[in-house]
Amino acid sequence: MKKLIVFSFSVILLINCKNNQNKPSSENTNEQVEHKENVRTETKAETKKKELSPHTSTMAMIGDAHIHIDYSSPGVRNRIIFGGLLPYDTVWQAGAHMATWLETNKDLTIDGKTLKAGKYGFFTIPSKDRWTIIFNTNWDQHGKDDYNTKEDVLKFTVTPIISEKIKEHLEYKVNETSETEGTISLAWEKVAVSFPIKVN
Repeated sequence: MKKLIVFSFSVILLINCKNNQNKPSSENTNEQVEHKENVRTETKAETKKKELSPHTSTMAMIGDAHIHIDYSSPGVRNRIIFGGLLPYDTVWQAGAHMATWLETNKDLTIDGKTLKAGKYGFFTIPSKDRWTIIFNTNWDQHGKDDYNTKEDVLKFTVTPIISEKIKEHLEYKVNETSETEGTISLAWEKVAVSFPIKVN
């Protein structure tokens, strides 16, 4: 009988030991959770770091016209942009990656000419003293790979505004100035250009 009791007690102790080995301690569990959180945070940080030219858009109502500009916003990153990374007097897709596009649901008057309601590729030709602004029917293209002057529907020049302050990321704005008028502007590095628009 005494041997049976000792044997039973030994079996119970052995089972308890195995259960304790299989059961993770709260300290180990916390370490695992912290490790997973750190990996997750690092992955998010790496993803964010890789996004050098984030895709973005701006839109506004001018009267009953809805104007939407879609673009990717590159950064300066200590580079000379205009006259450096982007040579003067060369067509630029006015953004990064895919060509920038503008969509309007109403006809607009720009530089005394009519831009019909629709969706357009938006291109520029930067130079030191004058910028050429271009609206092109081919809005869905990578960069300026398929740019063709024959598809231009509106082209005019504006004078750039030069600043000593650097605008790190390319930014577009659509501003309403009255019930039927507004401006479209873009700014990047030390340069900004703007032009008036009117809803027909």
